Amino acid sequence: MPLKPGEMAPDFELLAVEGEQRIRVRLSDYRNHKHVVVTFHPLNWTPT
Repeated sequence: MPLKPGEMAPDFELLAVEGEQRIRVRLSDYRNHKHVVVTFHPLNWTPT
């Protein structure tokens, strides 16, 4: 179900790569600390 403007996004966890290290990132890690913009880039690891 899509979110409406102003609604809080549900918490989720994703795997990410930072340098050579794989890390888990949770949306809740950033709540009440700063503004967060979430974007998704499918096929980001393919050559362009």
